[in-house]
Amino acid sequence: MFDLGWTELLVIGIVALIVVGPKDLPVLFRNVGRWMGKARGMAREFSNAMNEAADEAGVKDIKKGLNAATNPVGSAVSSVNEAARDVAKSLDPTKFDPDSETGKLAAERAEQAKKIQASTARAAAERKAKEAAEALAKAEEAEAALNSESKS
Repeated sequence: MFDLGWTELLVIGIVALIVVGPKDLPVLFRNVGRWMGKARGMAREFSNAMNEAADEAGVKDIKKGLNAATNPVGSAVSSVNEAARDVAKSLDPTKFDPDSETGKLAAERAEQAKKIQASTARAAAERKAKEAAEALAKAEEAEAALNSESKS
């Protein structure tokens, strides 16, 4: 179709600069931009209208039937994908029932996880306290050794 590269745009810009002049060039480009926006909007509206007409006529259903006839494996896979999407929608986490068996198990697991985290934090604190005590004892021994050497 109609294609413009950078060199063609450069030539058009130079010709427009010479013909229109530097004073009126921004106004020209603004008007061209508006016109292009309107043309794109009309094309988008036309495309949407054609798609809606095709939907009303049942073209998608016919296309789906033809695809199923020509590619039965692909249609089976797409059916499985649709079923998986439906299952995923039904497993919406916002519809969680805390009174169900799954909800009770989830609550128990959350409680056990909190206990594990607490005991792990307690063990880490005890280990850090032990390391700090050992470091303090070594520092006191080093200080005592320095004091005894300085007295001698």
